[in-house]
Amino acid sequence: MTDDRRTGYDGTGEGAITPDGCAVEVWSRLPAGNAPDVIEAAVPPGAHILELGCGVGRMTHPLTDRGFTVTAVDESAEMLARVRGDVRTVHSPIEQLDLGERFDVVMLASFLVHAGDVTVRQGLLETCRRHVAEDGCVLVQREGEDWHLTVPRETAIGPGAWSRLVSATPVGDGVNSVRCEYEFPDGVWTQTFLSRPLSTEVFEQALAEAGLTVEHYLTEDRTWVRARPSERVPAQASEQAGERASE
Repeated sequence: MTDDRRTGYDGTGEGAITPDGCAVEVWSRLPAGNAPDVIEAAVPPGAHILELGCGVGRMTHPLTDRGFTVTAVDESAEMLARVRGDVRTVHSPIEQLDLGERFDVVMLASFLVHAGDVTVRQGLLETCRRHVAEDGCVLVQREGEDWHLTVPRETAIGPGAWSRLVSATPVGDGVNSVRCEYEFPDGVWTQTFLSRPLSTEVFEQALAEAGLTVEHYLTEDRTWVRARPSERVPAQASEQAGERASE
């Protein structure tokens, strides 16, 4: 277990736990779902993808299998050790990343855009903008609009295996402390993390502050979004958006 856990983030269970409370073993078992299909349909064939927060390669591997070139970034060395095949891996916090390169596609999945700290959220989006080609795109995965409201709930993730959203408790400043549980036949893992629900307006404004414009919501539930590079919003508008986000 790591000893550099972020405040408000925790995890339990066998094996390594990352700074944001993720159990490496759990993420090695979670299915990718339809995400690879959504991504493949939204970007050019064979595109070079910068995957921010790749984890163990849950989406990296199906994307490389489909002919994409992936540069996979994660702050956890234990996660990156599980990425296999001919994949370039980079060990770094996302908000500090500066490869000096541009990519056809930059991907920010796993609800990372909902970081509890607004400064961290903007750092993540600015990393996306810094690395996307001017004719490229950024794919962002959002939480469902009722994600914090329909609690508790559970989802089957395999034979005898369940993912449960146990609670989403307000802790102030528009942030919830979220507790998840993952049950498998051979063990139970938990994760606690901070998440800031974002209305569509605040989400799109956050992208605009980083120099990105929403082009298209890719799924019916609006959880996957394709954005394009744009000009940043004026400083005054950015400050007003920050005030709305913290309400």
